[in-house]
Parts: sequence; C-alpha cells; structure tokens
Amino acid sequence: MRIVIAGGHGQIALRLERLLAARGDEAAGIIRKPGQADELRRLGAEPVVLDLESASVEEVAERLEGADAAVFAAGAGPGSGVGRKETVDRAAAVLFADAAVRAGVRRFVIVSSMGADPAHEGDEVFDVYLRAKGEADAYVRGLDALDWTVLRPGRLTDDAGTGRVRLEAHTGSGPIPRDDVAAVLAELVDSPATAGLTLELISGPAPVSVAVKSVAGN
Repeated sequence: MRIVIAGGHGQIALRLERLLAARGDEAAGIIRKPGQADELRRLGAEPVVLDLESASVEEVAERLEGADAAVFAAGAGPGSGVGRKETVDRAAAVLFADAAVRAGVRRFVIVSSMGADPAHEGDEVFDVYLRAKGEADAYVRGLDALDWTVLRPGRLTDDAGTGRVRLEAHTGSGPIPRDDVAAVLAELVDSPATAGLTLELISGPAPVSVAVKSVAGN
C-alpha cells in the first residue's frame, strides 16, 4: 500500500511511518519544513514538502494521486494559540479530506481527540481545540466519497508501547502511548471494514490486531 500522512513529522506520524516502512508499505509524510525531510528518509518514508495552511486542494490532491489510503495526523501542537487550532486542526483536515476525494483516495483515517465536539463550549485554547477537532470530524463523516474512520485517542504519553489497547466506540478516559496509537493506525489503514466508525482508544487488555478485528466485526 501507499499511504500518505498529513503532519508527517508529528510524533505519532513518525512512529507510523516507521511501522509502515518496516512492513513493506510505501509511506509518504507531508511536512512543512524541508529540514525535516532527512528524518523521514531515515525511517524509510518519502518526504513531501507542502504547507497545508496555504496549499490549495489541487496541490494536495496532486500529492495524494495513486495513494491507497490517507491519514490526517497533523496538529497545531500544545504550544499553539487559538488561530492555529482553526487553520491546522480544522481547516487543514477539511482541506486534506477534500483533496482525498478529488484524488480518488477512498480510505481515510483522521486522528482526532477524545472529547472532540463541534458543540463544545468555552473560549480557552483547549476548548477551541476540541471544537475544531469536532468540526473536522463532522466534516469528514459527511463525505460519502470517503471510507473514513475517526480515531480518538485518550491522553497521549511517551511511554513505551505495550501493544495492548482498548478500542471501542466509547472507552472512557485514560492514557495511551503514542507507540500504540501508531500501531492502531497501521492496522486501521489496512482494515476497510472499520470504515464509518468513530473509535476511542486507551491502553487496555487486547492486542492491537485483535482490538481492530473486533471493532471491524471479524
């Protein structure tokens, strides 16, 4: 498979690119800064330099041509302000989804956040973030041309992955290592039977492959 990942230099995306390359898939990571390219190459991924905050749908669609799946793993980051929650967490996700439709890439996985809700109230930065992520999710779920899956991890940690998770429509709050989020994403892109599902993810008892097969109905 060829999988194009938005936010290709993000902490989850780097882990995902390593996993995909190791299993023989062709991973391409969209990055904003040319200086990030060498790190992707070392992982076995193809760097694609493109700024999703200024690119057109046509430009993004060109980079998605021929892909088997697209993963939106971009984020403005915890140190960013309200403005970039709008331009990255919402607008870039919408742009990437529209570009996937234009390029004919049906399989689409978006990394969201537990608690994301377009109706979330409040004016603090985290409130705006949850609202932006919720609006992006709602937009993607409204696109019939995509076989989408929305993944909503719990509190992200840098602990070593355990390979065991809880993946359900509603899990309740809890932590999840970024290693395990990447492992779940790698399974999801190759599991079209999970299309149409919004899933929460925290650490749990089930091996990743078993958890994904379970929600896919296999």
